[in-house]
Amino acid sequence: MGKIAIATDSNSGITQSEATELGIHVIPMPFYSGNKTYYEEIDLSQDEFYDLLQQGVDISTSMPIVGEVVDFWEDLLVQNDEILYIPMSSGLSSSCEAALLMAKEYEDKVQVVDNQRISVTMRQSVLDAKKLADAGKTAIEIRDFLEKVKFESSIYIMVDTMTYLKKGGRVTATAATLGTLLKIKPVLQIQGDKLDLYGKARSLKLAKAMMCGQLRKDFKERFDSEDGAKMNIAVAYTKNIAPANEFRDELQLLFPDQEIVVRPLSLSISCHIGPGALAVACSKKMEYL
Repeated sequence: MGKIAIATDSNSGITQSEATELGIHVIPMPFYSGNKTYYEEIDLSQDEFYDLLQQGVDISTSMPIVGEVVDFWEDLLVQNDEILYIPMSSGLSSSCEAALLMAKEYEDKVQVVDNQRISVTMRQSVLDAKKLADAGKTAIEIRDFLEKVKFESSIYIMVDTMTYLKKGGRVTATAATLGTLLKIKPVLQIQGDKLDLYGKARSLKLAKAMMCGQLRKDFKERFDSEDGAKMNIAVAYTKNIAPANEFRDELQLLFPDQEIVVRPLSLSISCHIGPGALAVACSKKMEYL
């Protein structure tokens, strides 16, 4: 059986050092500020990113540069027979569509997964892919499985400030000003292919209660796992880990028998929501091996 390289981009939240430990491969996302290009976790750390953001510096992100993806794949194929590549959701970026087009030039040596996920749920897909590859599954089998289960996940995100939603055109200036005056905490959701407004809360406590309530509803109605036993659960955050650890402890009381991990949200999401955000994410545990 051929050797399979499991590859992804840094939207998964997997750092270069983690990738080395896990035996996977990560291409860094490019970020742009003025005439300068930065690469996530290469010359732009989480702390540096938030320092720039809070200084009011305009930062944007884009799909990985095509030539760099090609070089990345070519390097991997020197020591591997196949590549399974997991980019961010096709509904949130054109990087998946571009990768699918590029893969046609490789005669089935590169399988691109349209997994419809980002950040912590995307990370779980990468980990699942690695387990499947180690168990002897082919790249096509892994691709088909991940695409079959792609919507078995949810992310709910409380945004601390409307500044960055206004900047990105997701709310009007008037709505942002009113929201700030009323101390409204928007709660967003990511269900596969887009980032949408889920609800609004007047405090952090109410926002967390809203997210927890919807998570429990998803467990019961969508995933047939009221106690969370069939689920991977994560708390995610932008910049500040202390509130995330506190939220994890609160969730642990609801699901005492389940492991709940804490991870930073990927910087591509952080561009749009800014620091101080708090999220809960879940994906159904793999039932394939």
